[in-house]
Amino acid sequence: MKTTTHFALRALASAALGLLIATQAGQASAMDLLGAYHQALHLDPTSLAATEALRAGLEKAVQGDALLRPRVTLQASLTRIDDHLNEVPAALHPVLGADSVGTARQVGVQMVQPLYDRAAVASRQQLHQQTALAETRYDAERQDLVLRVADAYFNVLLAEESVRVTQAEKNAVQHQHERAQARFQVGQGKITDVHEMRARLDAVGTSEVAALSLLELRRARFLETVGAAPDGLAGLAARFVPRLPQPAALAQWQFQGEQQNTQVKARRAALEIAVAETGKHRLAARPTLDLTASYVTRGQSGSLSALSAPNGERTGALGLQLTVPLYAGGALDSRQREAVALRSQAEQELAAARRDVRLQVQEGFLAMTTGVTRVAALEQALVSARSALEATTLGRDLGTRTELDVLDAQQRVFGAQLNLVQGRIDYLSGRLRLAAAAGELGEESLRELSAWLGS
Repeated sequence: MKTTTHFALRALASAALGLLIATQAGQASAMDLLGAYHQALHLDPTSLAATEALRAGLEKAVQGDALLRPRVTLQASLTRIDDHLNEVPAALHPVLGADSVGTARQVGVQMVQPLYDRAAVASRQQLHQQTALAETRYDAERQDLVLRVADAYFNVLLAEESVRVTQAEKNAVQHQHERAQARFQVGQGKITDVHEMRARLDAVGTSEVAALSLLELRRARFLETVGAAPDGLAGLAARFVPRLPQPAALAQWQFQGEQQNTQVKARRAALEIAVAETGKHRLAARPTLDLTASYVTRGQSGSLSALSAPNGERTGALGLQLTVPLYAGGALDSRQREAVALRSQAEQELAAARRDVRLQVQEGFLAMTTGVTRVAALEQALVSARSALEATTLGRDLGTRTELDVLDAQQRVFGAQLNLVQGRIDYLSGRLRLAAAAGELGEESLRELSAWLGS
């Protein structure tokens, strides 16, 4: 009788250790969070696109530097000339023949060096900021990939735990159903207990189908995100001791976020681009002064006259070229007003980004600080639920509790187990969100999570 009484409790304890044992058994082949990130880094199309976007963005700075360097052009022409004159004075016959036929050649090299071009200086600054913006967007995409991989990873762990708990609950209900049927057959139970157990068994079966379906969907999402099947993922460590964020002051994290968050850095670069745009359209930026140098050679073949096409002529020139736009139909002043408005827009968008980052930092900070006490409370709740199950099981054996009371106590234990896993995952997700909001999320953040994973 004693063995039968404590069968469900032993089965529950065995099921609770099942996931940990399976994880330890496959530890050598388990994929941890950092490994999943490295896998996704080389296969995720969004990440690969960000890498190519960075390569393109780095060229913007090169193009900006070229605006203030010399520009050298080569021009060459080859012209066929067939010139016939009806009346040519006799005195000009040596110079102008009646028929002038041949080919004229011209080759020239020109160099232009900007000396004063404020618009080009502003454009150079813009292009350098576009390179900085490309680097910031690349960092943001890397951080987003970390969050997407972690989200897919933790969702699979939670779904696996949900399936495990649901199947353990199903086994427990199945045992209680068989026990109720046996007691009814010997005249010690009620038919209503049998029907109640059957109804609960059907309900748990429905929950199992839903849990398996959710697990399959989350495994598919993991496969699409990482590029590998989530087989043998490193689960949560048996000893899970969450810690408060360091430093423990919210204001310091918010200040760091306003300086290093990729969203703020992108808006700051956009503001610098807008400021440079206003500099391009100021009055001081309109005149340009260039140093110009050229060298041209001309030649001919055939019977062309010297006036039609010089032969063996060489010309070198060195000078200054001043260009002052005076009027363009009002477009110059309009572009200046547009640039000022866009600069004001960029300033407001930067302020909004800082506000959003402060809230994101606070969200991640609170997820960690409250997660510490929440995990401790959930662990205590699981201990209390197990103690209540032992007491209820003993009460049933003494005749003071019913089979339904034992089943309710078992369900509370299963619910406490699942809530504990959810609380631990929420804490780890909060750590990553805080690091992302503060602009320091990367591979090192994933390495730090190894203390909370069974790897």
